[in-house]
Amino acid sequence: MSETCESATAYVIAALEAKGTATRDDFDVPAIVAATRGITESWDFQAIEDATFWRIAASFLRV
Repeated sequence: MSETCESATAYVIAALEAKGTATRDDFDVPAIVAATRGITESWDFQAIEDATFWRIAASFLRV
């Protein structure tokens, strides 16, 4: 399966909601996708280190 913007977005949503403590509505998902894409230069977000992903996500937490 090729990685796409849609699959990357689904990956981000699944990661954010995996622990059950937050939902996609708590974050600016499109901004997380854009920032992660900028770092990875790919839609394959599984290649990014967990710590890097969570730093990006934390910076787009809606308050």
